[in-house]
Order: sequence, then C-alpha cells, then structure tokens
Amino acid sequence: MAAIRWLTPRRQSATERNVLAGEAAAAAAEAALATKPRPQAAQEEAEEAQEPPFPVAGDPRAAAFFDLDNTVMQGAALFHFGRGLYKRHFFDTRDLVRFAWQQAYFRMAGSEDPEHMQDARDSALSIVKGHRVEELMSIGEEIYDEYMAGKIWPGTRALAQAHLDAGQRVWLVTAAPVETATIIARRLGLTGALGTVAESVDGVYTGRLVGEPLHGPAKAEAVRALAMSEDLDLSRCAAYSDSHNDIPILSLVGHPYAINPDSRLRKHARAEGWRLRDYRTGRKAARIGIPAAAGMGAVAGGAAAAIAISRRRK
Repeated sequence: MAAIRWLTPRRQSATERNVLAGEAAAAAAEAALATKPRPQAAQEEAEEAQEPPFPVAGDPRAAAFFDLDNTVMQGAALFHFGRGLYKRHFFDTRDLVRFAWQQAYFRMAGSEDPEHMQDARDSALSIVKGHRVEELMSIGEEIYDEYMAGKIWPGTRALAQAHLDAGQRVWLVTAAPVETATIIARRLGLTGALGTVAESVDGVYTGRLVGEPLHGPAKAEAVRALAMSEDLDLSRCAAYSDSHNDIPILSLVGHPYAINPDSRLRKHARAEGWRLRDYRTGRKAARIGIPAAAGMGAVAGGAAAAIAISRRRK
C-alpha cells in the first residue's frame, strides 16, 4: 500500500490512535475491494448450520461483521502465520518458542489478553520489517493452505454464508494483519477484511503500525468508517465475536451474536439478550473456552516442545 504517515504514541492519545487504526483499516479494505475481484464462495457442507432469523434478502444497507480468532477460526491467525514463517526460516527457534507459548496461552485462556497479543504483534512486526508486502502476501496464501484452512469453524462459516446468500456483504474484522485477513476473507468468499495495518514505504514494511492494533475500540472505529463509506445502516447490521474485548463492536450493531463466547462475553450477552452460538464440543471446552480432544493434544504437544527447547537453552 502507499506510504502512510505514522504518528508516534507520544503525539497521539489512545482514542486518536484507535480512530487512526480504524480509518486505516477501512481504507485498506476499500482499496482491496476496488482492485481485486471477489471469487465465488467455495461450496462446502457445514456442520451445525444455523441460519439467523434475518438477514432480510436484498437489503443493500445491511452487512455482517465477523471477528476472526476463535470466532471464524480456531486459535489465532497471527500465531498460525508465525508458524508458517518459521518453516520458511524467517526467524529462529527462540522466536518459535515464544510463538508456541503465546498460542498455548491463547487457546487455554480461550480469550484475547491484550498484553500477550501485543507481544505477538511486536514479534511479527520485527520479523517482517524490511520484507516486501507482495512477498508476504504470496507466502500468506501458502500458509493459509498449510495451517488455517482446516481450522475454520463450519458453523460460523455457515452463518457467514447465510448473509452472503441473502445478498449482504460480509467482512472479517480482526487484530490480525490486514494482508492475512484479506487472504482468509478471499478464500472464504467473503466481501473483504478489516485488519491491523502495518506501515509500508514503497511496498516494504517499516516495522511500525498505523495507529493502534485493530483491537477493541479500534474495531468499532473501523466498522464506523466502513459503514460510512459503504452507506450501511449499522442498526440493520450483524456482528459476531467470541471475546468480551469486542463488546464495543457488538454494541454498535442491531444484531449482535456471541460465538464460542468467553465467560465475560457470555455473561454480558445473556444480560443484554444477545443470541449465542457455541460450536465447540466437550464439557471442558464449554467451561474454559478451548477446542476439545485433538485440539488439546496439539496444545499439549506445542507447550511440551517449548518447555523442552527452553530448558536446553538454559
């Protein structure tokens, strides 16, 4: 993307940085939509497909906004992307240990912790600094096939398809890099994606962000900016998320859904009368908010490997 002026945190308040991040995400999403044709959605059978009581077919001012991590996809897209970069020798084993621990924490907690997510984003920014945007986009396509395609929740995918079938636009809204989010949206046949925008100059990453990561209030700012440019009526729109961090965006729309909710979002959703969907299986998953069975094995294996490598380095 074209060079974007970056303002340091010292010169901006948190609100200003959130607004800047939201506007940057909306601008990036609009640019991607204008320059790239949207392919037909893949035809796939979804488990536990549950159509919402709306959308109203043919409503041009309605749209749906989906959080990505643990809502559309099991785990965090940023961690899966990091795994793919490690395979391609973008960083060393020490960085892999950090990514493994972050992924294990994320899945066991079942919700986003701002400090851990910030650490992951800082790691990713340092890794991609100096690389071309075009290069990372190409690699991202490969990483999606290797690590992400099999982690899409079929039930959430079916909800998104219901909106598409009604002629509505569907957007991912995520703290993941906008390039990664755009790849996932395109592969799922969605309209586009709002994501964290990393600064680039002449097509090369600088290692800095434009504003804040697209998290919490920044997501709401991005949706507001997109709604204005796309002439959407937010009271007729829907939003889906698993995390209490996304209460700002869920409160912004007329049709909020809690999907695989963490405990705080579940409590809030019940108090507000929001609809809930849970596509996880197993009593333990319902209690602590992680995929059961095979998912736990993967977490345990990754954590064990991280411990072993860490001990050998001491």
